[in-house]
Amino acid sequence: MGSHYSGLDWAVFVAYGLLIVLTGWFFNRQRAANSQDYFLGGNQMPTWIVAISVLATSQSAATFIGGPDQGYQGDLSYLATNIGALIAVLFVAKVLIPKFYQYKVYTVYELLEKRMGTSAKRQAGLMYLFGRVFASGARLYMAAIAVSMILFGDIAPGSVISATVILAAVGVLYTVFGGIRTVIYSDVVQCGVYVSAAICVIYFLLKAIPADMSQIINVLQHPAADAPSKLALFKFNWDFSASGVFNMASVLTGFVLLNIAAFGLDQDMTQRVLTCKSAKDGSKAMLMSIVMVVPVMFLFIVIGLLLFIFYQRPDIMLGNEMAVNQEFNGEKITIFMYYVLNEIPAGVKGLVTIGIIAAALSTLNSGLNSMSSVLIQDIYRPWLAKNNQQRDEHHFVKAGQAGMVIVSIALGSMAVLCYYWQQYTEMPLLKFALSVMVFSYSGLLGVYFTALFTQRGSQRSVLAALIVGFLVTLAFQPYVMQFLLPAEWQINLGFTWQLCIGTLISFLVCVSGNSDDENRNMFKAGAQ
Repeated sequence: MGSHYSGLDWAVFVAYGLLIVLTGWFFNRQRAANSQDYFLGGNQMPTWIVAISVLATSQSAATFIGGPDQGYQGDLSYLATNIGALIAVLFVAKVLIPKFYQYKVYTVYELLEKRMGTSAKRQAGLMYLFGRVFASGARLYMAAIAVSMILFGDIAPGSVISATVILAAVGVLYTVFGGIRTVIYSDVVQCGVYVSAAICVIYFLLKAIPADMSQIINVLQHPAADAPSKLALFKFNWDFSASGVFNMASVLTGFVLLNIAAFGLDQDMTQRVLTCKSAKDGSKAMLMSIVMVVPVMFLFIVIGLLLFIFYQRPDIMLGNEMAVNQEFNGEKITIFMYYVLNEIPAGVKGLVTIGIIAAALSTLNSGLNSMSSVLIQDIYRPWLAKNNQQRDEHHFVKAGQAGMVIVSIALGSMAVLCYYWQQYTEMPLLKFALSVMVFSYSGLLGVYFTALFTQRGSQRSVLAALIVGFLVTLAFQPYVMQFLLPAEWQINLGFTWQLCIGTLISFLVCVSGNSDDENRNMFKAGAQ
């Protein structure tokens, strides 16, 4: 272990370890006194801090590793998806966030309780938890694979499991006592770490490429004979397949829906803005995060663009053609991980390692507290009330801490399951797990659009809509169609279009139910 690290790399590790210990101690000094402190930070979090936390929550180790791969294989078109994100955030800021503050909710699913009853809240919360275990567990798996390759030099089962345990343990110990306040401040620290790592990688790549900026731009505009520019930002084709998800038709439809769900219906993201002092501050924090995500995502894509020149343009590299074998212990790895393992200078390798860990911890910490809040506020607390059991606020703080431990075990177990599933079966679990929030989003969007824009919907139709939204999206997956349909009936449909169809069908299912008059009138009265 560590034989491929220099003394400078280990110095970087020690510095990061001290940073983790000191900031963890500092942020956890103020213990949460009640559940509002633990899950909402007492509604006292500064707007700009929350904005950075939302930014960090939207990033992950998958972004750290996958962003460069997008630049290496593709172009800048992924950045255009932020147009859809901006439209979505404006909707969330105008429609949803004011309602969340008006009803003083702990979780976004409590809004459904006001409109459709307790069962609707519980069902939506369970759908979120189901999707988040798969999605965050798979992201933890991706981070563990990367950390195992760098720290242990292999991806053997013991190494990957050890990396998973390390990440999960550090994540829960770092934030379990202070609650969401600690999570948000730690997000800022981790964001600073992985953005700094990205900037350092770009700096050293620019030093390694013997060309000035004008030459680099010219090469990216003309990467090969008859090849499209790698600096293309907007795509106006009508490709509905998986390869066309970044075109403008997709950006203005599926990505709008995706981001409405991510920023307004996913407790993982929305919980941050609920910690602000007011709905106005929460909306401002969300809008600020969208503005900040563009330059951050641009950094990771630029790494991939520069790696394209580094490995694919020997004419620019003065004839130094490099053989690239993206295999590691028999597994295909991204071009960025190949560069980290084989080319990156001493010191920067250590910084990139902690950058991956920081991105993973940021996403993990966010999931731990948000999932615990749903587990306690939407499931455990109503269960106690139903059974006439009274508990003080200190009990719910302890329950929230226990919930974070339970969630960390669930995510770690899911990450290990991903590893063994990938090793010993051909089913594309990882692809499914990374997109599983889209499966959950289809039903949630249909239910919330029913609650917000109609007087229809019932507790039964909510459950049916959540299930149908999931199943419709599942039916479009290639591995399902290959199993169920003959070859001539199978289609390749991008996930954004799957989300559009799933949302529409789940909406139609949900509006088929008759709304309870009492809940509907209470919701209307509260909105006035």
